[in-house]
Amino acid sequence: MTTSASGSTPAGKAKLETVKAPSNIASPEQMLQYYKDMLLIRRFEEKAGQLYGMGLIGGFCHLYIGQEAVVVGVQSALIKGDTVITAYRDHGHMLATGMSANGVMAELTGRKGGYSKGKGGSMHMFSREKGFYGGHGIVGVTGPLGAGLAFAHKYRGDGGINCAYYGDGAANQGQIYEAYNMAALWKLPVLFIIENNKYGMGTSQTRHAAGELYKRGEAYGIPGEKINGMDVLVVRQAALKAVDYIRSGNGPMILEFSTYRYRGHSMSDPGKYRTKEEVEEMREHHDPIDTIRKVLMDGGKFTEDQFKQIEKEVKAVVNESAEFAQQSPEPDASELWTDVML
Repeated sequence: MTTSASGSTPAGKAKLETVKAPSNIASPEQMLQYYKDMLLIRRFEEKAGQLYGMGLIGGFCHLYIGQEAVVVGVQSALIKGDTVITAYRDHGHMLATGMSANGVMAELTGRKGGYSKGKGGSMHMFSREKGFYGGHGIVGVTGPLGAGLAFAHKYRGDGGINCAYYGDGAANQGQIYEAYNMAALWKLPVLFIIENNKYGMGTSQTRHAAGELYKRGEAYGIPGEKINGMDVLVVRQAALKAVDYIRSGNGPMILEFSTYRYRGHSMSDPGKYRTKEEVEEMREHHDPIDTIRKVLMDGGKFTEDQFKQIEKEVKAVVNESAEFAQQSPEPDASELWTDVML
């Protein structure tokens, strides 16, 4: 269950050792929903990339293409009342928590119909209703903020837990370890999730991080595991185990998911620090959407026509979100000082 990509694999030869989740980890209907959720994230991000190229999305834009299995698998293990917080590669997390594609895309384009009324953009949207407490541009801040949300769960006694996502680059930030210390001392119900996509911006993990990231909580007594993050069923299995551990009152846990982003760090990143062969290896042999689709096809319960219909439905949702975003008005000038603490 804890087998994952090796951090010592040289560039151009990315490999991912895989293990299989037990067949009863999810029903065929649940697996089909995971497929739909990941496909929605993939197609949404592709459309966002197109709109960025057309100049309709300004500022920074970090796409989640390739990493879909992590958030969909983790989200499948959560219940209503749990909370999620993540960094700036956040559109997939929003969609996985049930936020509408229309509202997310409108925010990306800076329109009034967006979740932050067009004033937050790609990195700053929230939905208290869905338990999503933002994508954040400050590297590593989700550790202490996630611990704070977990403290709120414990203080209120509502039985909820927080999932705090951050990347392999952020895992080196000092505030992460301060959060580990406090979470361990107070046995906070927080799941620290490291989405290790192998590169902190353009620097390989092997060059910026010594040792294993999931073991960095050991000094505080926080258990951790390293998981193949390219298989949604393996992610779900690990998340169910971790959530049960935390919800039982044992305090925090760390899960490091070995995953991979197909695009650059942001839309302005040409990604010249890795080889074409490395990216193709992951796309062709470890793509999370292709993996679950094959499981479903091999099960014999779903047909090719059904998958074509799902693709059609997902594209319709994404196209509608792009149309909504472009038709929604820009915020009025009077909104400039609202929601600002002076």
